[in-house]
Amino acid sequence: MKSQDETLEEWCRSLLQAYELEDVQVDVNAILALAGVAAHSVVRPAAPLTTFIAGYAAGLASGSGQGTEASSMEDALAVARSLAADYDAEAAGASGE
Repeated sequence: MKSQDETLEEWCRSLLQAYELEDVQVDVNAILALAGVAAHSVVRPAAPLTTFIAGYAAGLASGSGQGTEASSMEDALAVARSLAADYDAEAAGASGE
């Protein structure tokens, strides 16, 4: 039986192949970490929404020549992590915690 990590890596490769993106390097752990931050800092459903929008933003940035694929992904993930952390801090401040 495959581990969860092996299954995720296999699924990632399958998705990349289906979209003809075999040369794209995806940091699965970084994406899962972002999903975790969004889920815990905002609300659980924010996890897939955040990762989708970060990926879309990275694709647009890379496609328009604003950066390499890798730097565009890193930048998009960093922005989303920061926003989620700020959201959590603002929510805590608003509730008087």
